[in-house]
Amino acid sequence: MSHEHQHEHLEHEHGHHHHHHHHVAADNAQMRKILWAAIILNLLFVGVEAGVGIWQNSLSLLSDAGHNLSDVFSLALVVVGLHLVQVQSNSRFTYGYKKSTILISLANAILLLVAVGVIVAESVHKLRNPAAIDGSVISWTAGVGILINGLTTFLLMRGQKDDLNIRGAFLHMAADTLVSVGVVISGIVITHTGWFIIDPIISIVIAIVILVSTWELLRDSMRLALDGVPEGIEVEEVAEAMCQTDHVTDVHHLHIWAMSTTENALTAHVVVDDKDEASAVRKALKETLREQGITHATIEIESGGDCSDAWQGSQTETSTCLHAV
Repeated sequence: MSHEHQHEHLEHEHGHHHHHHHHVAADNAQMRKILWAAIILNLLFVGVEAGVGIWQNSLSLLSDAGHNLSDVFSLALVVVGLHLVQVQSNSRFTYGYKKSTILISLANAILLLVAVGVIVAESVHKLRNPAAIDGSVISWTAGVGILINGLTTFLLMRGQKDDLNIRGAFLHMAADTLVSVGVVISGIVITHTGWFIIDPIISIVIAIVILVSTWELLRDSMRLALDGVPEGIEVEEVAEAMCQTDHVTDVHHLHIWAMSTTENALTAHVVVDDKDEASAVRKALKETLREQGITHATIEIESGGDCSDAWQGSQTETSTCLHAV
């Protein structure tokens, strides 16, 4: 890359990131307020639910309280992640601390798996020794949970589309809402039938719901932690979109990974048929990549075309562009 082209490239990137930074910062601040409100609401409810669970010796209430407490930790970690992603890069961490959001997402998934293990172990013990409990008290307490979890889920709905961490929190709170419905039903059944064994059975159902809602988060977090291609991005489609750009004859050494739970990066070598068009091609490619959900791209422009080193996907063919402009 020539000094002139590099200077133009940096100016363009600076303008884009300056605008992008203010937009992200505003969304970040708003989401942190929502998360703090959700943390306070859920922490108060955990205290009430755990207290009633101990008073009534109800495992389903204690299991739900334990799950809600793990969600409070999860929400708190998301707040920490939103703060860290704003920290500027330095000579030690040239990408800043953005990657921490992925590690936090992974930690949240592992935390929930531990909660599942504890709930299942306690449920098995209760199945062998079911205890008498007041079904109506359980139903009313869980009913409050439906309101709080439902409100939290609603508040997180908008942010979950663009951030894996917030999506994780959203899925957990949605699952909590369904779990609270289950606990209400178990309380009604106990009140009318006296089947106390339904309490640990509901706890096992809660554990299964948590496991199912956690699996996708664990899978996505693990992929991003290993610098895998983020969900929703297909390498072949990105390469094809790049190949459709004027003057581009080949794309190789293509790598795509996540810098954080909200930002994706790409590096690629692009062969052009006219080196004088390098600046225009780079600008056009960056616009194309932004449409593909990739905001940070480093593109090496080359002329000529030896495709022997081209990136290879799942098939044996290379990503060589099929057209010549």
